[in-house]
Amino acid sequence: MIKKISLGLVAIALASSCVSKKVYTDLENKFTDLKKENRILADGNADLLLQKNQLEFKQDSLKGEMNKIKAERDRLIADNFGLKNKMDVLKDSYQALEKNSNEAMQANMSKNRDLLAQLDEKAKILAIEQERLSKNAQRLEELESLIAAKEAAMKKLKETLSSALNGFEGKGLTVEQKNGKVYVSMENKLLFGSGSWSVGSEGKKAVVEVGKVLADNPDISVLIEGHTDNDGFSSAGVIANNWDLSTKRATAIVAILAENAQINKQNLTAAGRSEFAPLASNTTTEGKSKNRRIEIILTPRLDAIASMLNEIE
Repeated sequence: MIKKISLGLVAIALASSCVSKKVYTDLENKFTDLKKENRILADGNADLLLQKNQLEFKQDSLKGEMNKIKAERDRLIADNFGLKNKMDVLKDSYQALEKNSNEAMQANMSKNRDLLAQLDEKAKILAIEQERLSKNAQRLEELESLIAAKEAAMKKLKETLSSALNGFEGKGLTVEQKNGKVYVSMENKLLFGSGSWSVGSEGKKAVVEVGKVLADNPDISVLIEGHTDNDGFSSAGVIANNWDLSTKRATAIVAILAENAQINKQNLTAAGRSEFAPLASNTTTEGKSKNRRIEIILTPRLDAIASMLNEIE
């Protein structure tokens, strides 16, 4: 949008030499405001990315807590079984002692009764706790099944994308699955010219193929990240810096995906990472080439998992 407006301003300036300085200044101010708005949107995208990472960290912590709960449940079940055996022994002893009437036996009977009462009370508490743990165990099994289903779905998504993008193998495009997500990485040599955010015809074909797969997977969140090397800009121009360029490139990919009417636009997020998430060293030409890339990160919706975790007592 900013690019279109800026081109329009230039066209107006070139088309008419009679435009007053005030009109030119107003147009220039509008262009500056639009650039500020673009930066605010980019900051918002970064905040959303941070929140997503925090949710993933919480999910990992809850998995660890889930394993601790399972171990505690097993221990309580074993304790309960041992207490039941002791109670049976004491009941048999109590019945034998009742047959005798001497004071020593009566004293032992009284102690046994007290012990039995205590054991009964503890058994009731353990039964309640076991019931609670059993419910939690059932929820945990359901949660594990849901997580497994999500992982299987992401594996299938990765395979589908690899098949759809097979024709771009060796052209700077890779597809991999890690951390429960699918990553589609495209080097700039497939997508953009130097210093440009205009997607070439071959690159657009690859992005369109990704869009077709996303259209069939409406429950997938899509984060498009733009990355650059650490080369700066020698003079002021349309591109302010690597942050600006990486954001414009990510937004250009979003625009192509958005052309597919079957894709839920609410699932799309564009983010510029500039030079600060490199894959390789920027000291070599090969490393710089790998760092100049677009990453499309596909993440399954975690709403159902979060809801189930909240139900665990």
